[in-house]
Amino acid sequence: MTAIKHALQRDIFTPNDERLLSIVNVCKAGKKKKNCFLCATVTTERPVQVKVVKVKKTDKGDFYKRQMAWELRDLTEVDAKDANKENPEFDLHFEKVYRWVASSTAEKNSFISCIWKLNQRYLRKKVEFVNVSPQLLEELPKAEESVPSGESQSVAGGDEDALDDYQELNTREEQDIESMMEVCEYAISNAEAFAEKLSRELQVLDGANIQSIMASEKQVNILMQLLDQALAEVDNIEGKLLSYEEMLQSVKEQMDQISQSNRLIQISNTNNGKLLDEIQFLVNYMDLSKGHIKALQEGDLSSPKGIEACINASEALSQCMNVALNPGHDKLMAVKQQQQLFSELRDTFARRLTNHLNNVFVHQFNHFSHFKMSIPQFYRSSCLSLPGHDQSSTLSQHTAELTLPKHSPLHRDLLRYAKLMEWLKNTQREKYDGLSRTYVDYMTRLYEREIKDFFEVAKIKMAGTSKDGKGKFGLHGSSGKLTGSTSSLNKLAVSSSNSRRSQSSSLLDMGNMSASDLDVADRTRFDKIFEQVLSELEPLCLAEQDFISKFFKLQQNPTLAQAENVDDSDGTVHSRPLSEHRQSISEKDMVRMMMNKIFQSIETELNSLIALGDKIDSFNSLYMLVKMSHHVWTAENVDPASYLSTTLGNVLVTVKRNFDKCISGQIRQMEEVKISKKSKVGILPFVTGFEEFAKLAEAIFRNAERRGDLDKAYIKLIRAVFSNVEKVANESQKTPRDVVMMENFHHIFSTLSSLKISCLDAERKDAKQKYTEHLQSYVINSLGQPLEKLNHFFEGVEARVAQGVREEEVSYQLAFNKQELRKVIKEYPGKEVKKGLDNLYRKVDKHLCEEESLLQVVWHSMQDEFIRQYKHFEGLINRCYPGSGITMEFTIQDMLEYFSSIAQSH
Repeated sequence: MTAIKHALQRDIFTPNDERLLSIVNVCKAGKKKKNCFLCATVTTERPVQVKVVKVKKTDKGDFYKRQMAWELRDLTEVDAKDANKENPEFDLHFEKVYRWVASSTAEKNSFISCIWKLNQRYLRKKVEFVNVSPQLLEELPKAEESVPSGESQSVAGGDEDALDDYQELNTREEQDIESMMEVCEYAISNAEAFAEKLSRELQVLDGANIQSIMASEKQVNILMQLLDQALAEVDNIEGKLLSYEEMLQSVKEQMDQISQSNRLIQISNTNNGKLLDEIQFLVNYMDLSKGHIKALQEGDLSSPKGIEACINASEALSQCMNVALNPGHDKLMAVKQQQQLFSELRDTFARRLTNHLNNVFVHQFNHFSHFKMSIPQFYRSSCLSLPGHDQSSTLSQHTAELTLPKHSPLHRDLLRYAKLMEWLKNTQREKYDGLSRTYVDYMTRLYEREIKDFFEVAKIKMAGTSKDGKGKFGLHGSSGKLTGSTSSLNKLAVSSSNSRRSQSSSLLDMGNMSASDLDVADRTRFDKIFEQVLSELEPLCLAEQDFISKFFKLQQNPTLAQAENVDDSDGTVHSRPLSEHRQSISEKDMVRMMMNKIFQSIETELNSLIALGDKIDSFNSLYMLVKMSHHVWTAENVDPASYLSTTLGNVLVTVKRNFDKCISGQIRQMEEVKISKKSKVGILPFVTGFEEFAKLAEAIFRNAERRGDLDKAYIKLIRAVFSNVEKVANESQKTPRDVVMMENFHHIFSTLSSLKISCLDAERKDAKQKYTEHLQSYVINSLGQPLEKLNHFFEGVEARVAQGVREEEVSYQLAFNKQELRKVIKEYPGKEVKKGLDNLYRKVDKHLCEEESLLQVVWHSMQDEFIRQYKHFEGLINRCYPGSGITMEFTIQDMLEYFSSIAQSH
């Protein structure tokens, strides 16, 4: 242990100007053994600092490092666990308790004894030693206590070896020893002789000192007398200082009393200042002026000034009620009374405001409903209104122009209360919800009546009822009212349109009708009416939604609100009171729910109107699809989540479904078309119908947002047209198949080329190809008739060549010798050829229809084909009958004259 102690002193404590006094090998109690050393040290410099240092070996195990240190003055208790039995455990109480287990009891006792002695010598605050043997706690000798606390004396007189085994020389001592050793040459080689020499010199010095002392005895006596006089003076000064101290003690007591009084006065002033601040806080923030109280209790809610006063008073009341009180304020009786007053004022004003707004709702509803008439009354008013009847005239004008009444005056009047509604929302949620329900209920009934009447008029206008001589619309029934509801209108629409066209237009009808028959004016009128309906609904919904957001303050962040409409599994919507079903929804959702309730009839009426328009004319779905798509697109740009956008989007689905049904119906009618067996086919009605449909659709869908839907419909229709043209061509008995295919595909190609529909480019090319193929086929098949025998003869020649007979040997075949060839050629002189061509022209003229004007095209193609055949026959004669001198009875020039003269003669 001594070697470890010296190593620690050298490596750790000497560099830090510390001396190691005691060491103990320990480990922490109750944990895996990791040995370390606790060291008791003192500093070599003044003032002396006593520490307990924890040292442990490094990870490599070759060196020691300082891990932790505690000041001895921070030690409060040393617990040795047991004073009577040997126990290596002990606790040191610093800022927390450290429990240690020493490697031996002896080391523990030696360390605790050293701590006790250091505590007795250096510390004023004594450490408490518990369960320590009394033998370890020995008092220091008095002589030792008189030693100054910084000198290099031992801690205990009889234990010098234990605490001061080793002491280093200081620099001066080292220099003195070195100088002495330099004087004596043998100081290193003969240490004993050097020690004897030093001893002799020390004795000489001691003798000299004694002689000097004895020689100066007189001076010593004089010095002693002076010291005695100095001590007497010191005693005198100490007596005076003691008296001064007693005097100052009384002064100190008086000053302490004065200081205590001043401190109490300062505390009192501080408390009074804080109390004054609290009172001012309560007075400033919890005092409501009499004017505000009067406005809340009696303020006029019908005048602008009264409303403004009530708004200011309600805001002041909210500030007073929402002030953040300091802890303890709520226990003050005055604060409780003031809060009670605020609560009564809040309830009173909320009740007044709720009743007043309920009355405003009822008054406004009655005002707008007072002049509401039935549809027949509207029409009678439009014809029989007299000057001075402003309201009737206004409503008549709404009816004649197909417009909805505007509610901007109602919104303007109610928006004056918007801030009060916001106050009511933040303070009395139940009353706010009640007002919301009341407004929704009244406006639902008002809008339902107005919208129903508006759509009734729109349906009558769509149905196209005729006017009588007096300028009034003709109505059924003796009482002047409409007979029936929407179904009556539908019947009326159908009956009125039967005189012009069938109930549902089709491509077949369009193909068979003239422009006047199509009644473009009716469709244009329908388009305008439908556009007018949507144009009236759009600002109405947007204005109402904007008002609801501003009046009910529902454009804020998401908050706790109530659900009003609940969707069941069967898809029905039930209305529940807002206070019965609370859930966390955004205020935008609340706006949408209120709009759904107020305008719950719009979607139904729109669907009914769309059904009527589709029933009047199925092609109206094209107009409706374009108009509805545009309005949906516009609404989504304004607010994608708005009620208008959602509702129009739902209706657009219905319109798109009707459009698809219209296209499917046209295809089905194409498939069911029947062609007369006794007359030539010509251009099929659904082919011309497709042309008219495409022209109509292109005019309607110009710059439309839903162009893609039309392109898809085009693809379906053109494919059906192609398929059914081939079907009719195959079933045709009067007209050759090639003629049916040629004429109809030529018409389709011309139509697609003129319309330039980009999505049908492939079909346009396909139509041209089919037209070209069947033109060639018809020409080839028809040209066999004017030179029928000649054709058969040369077909036989080609067949022999194809069987392997050499061309120059064909003339040796009995059936195809030169004599047979001359016979056949003689049967077709120029006159007979012209006659055959003339018959062919008449036959082609019978096959082809006039509207397509393909006769000259076919005739010119036949001329080209005939010349090609003529050259082919000449080539066969030259190759198979060389040197025979056989030639045709007519030349190419003759044929050109034949074709030209026949065409001109007809």
